[in-house]
Amino acid sequence: GAYNEILGAATLAKENLDVVHTTSPMSRIPVSYRGKTIVTVNNVAAFKLPEVFPKLSVMKNKTILKFMVGKADKVIAVSQSIKKDLQDTFACPEGKIDVIYSGFDKRFSDVSSVAREKVLEKYGIGDNKYMLFLGTLEPAKNISRLLEAFKIFKEKKGGYKLVLAGKNGWLAAEYKQLAKDLGIEKDVVFTGYVVGDEIVSLFSQADFFVMPSLYEGFGTTVLEAFATGTPAIVSNVSSVPEIAGDAAELVNPLDVQNIADAMLKLAADENLKQTLREKGKKQIEKFNWEKCAHETLAVYKSFEKK
Repeated sequence: GAYNEILGAATLAKENLDVVHTTSPMSRIPVSYRGKTIVTVNNVAAFKLPEVFPKLSVMKNKTILKFMVGKADKVIAVSQSIKKDLQDTFACPEGKIDVIYSGFDKRFSDVSSVAREKVLEKYGIGDNKYMLFLGTLEPAKNISRLLEAFKIFKEKKGGYKLVLAGKNGWLAAEYKQLAKDLGIEKDVVFTGYVVGDEIVSLFSQADFFVMPSLYEGFGTTVLEAFATGTPAIVSNVSSVPEIAGDAAELVNPLDVQNIADAMLKLAADENLKQTLREKGKKQIEKFNWEKCAHETLAVYKSFEKK
């Protein structure tokens, strides 16, 4: 409460820091702290797409984000899309925001050491071809339309499974029921939360990746797909086209038929998949943590007395 906040401000002041950088607005800087501050903003979903999140978390996130963006001396946005959202939502001045792309885990670039068959066996995928989704199972990820699109796909093309890898989020129970209602539950694999090397393995063996999100602040999973050489279908909203460049098949996430058509297109076209693999490898060169660190250091140094 208030006591902790005062204590926090006093502790920070005593440290006599040149700059305090919080890498998420949810890690709040005390109101009364007067030193130089930077906040990294990874998404503005509470303002851009409030209807797909629980009301209480939207109210809390909006309040904290508004406070932190106002309080910070500098804001780091993880994409141009976030920068634009901050300018539109908070009238945040241009000079206050620096865009610095995040990196991705380098182990996704090395798929050679992964125990492949074990993972396919563990999740009951077997020898089937499959398309992969990775992320929290929640409305923002557009899971309902993904399942509906997969049903349309299945009516035209057999032999594929849809693997939904990720932890259960808000309303997740509804997706298993929807798969049953659509009559596709035998071909939909819910893995639950997946860790480390298993994710690399699931990516590297997928025929393609599909991420029709309604909102992404950055979209690390797209880069992970590219790094493992997995062609991707992604939505044409928020930061996704910026991160994916020309290396993925873009779809309108609100158009189920459009998503299904992209699935059918990729499943049928080996040349297209190969082209996307090559473009994906080029695209990921723009994103690495070393570059991110150098650019972040430059923001710190901008506070040095001239």
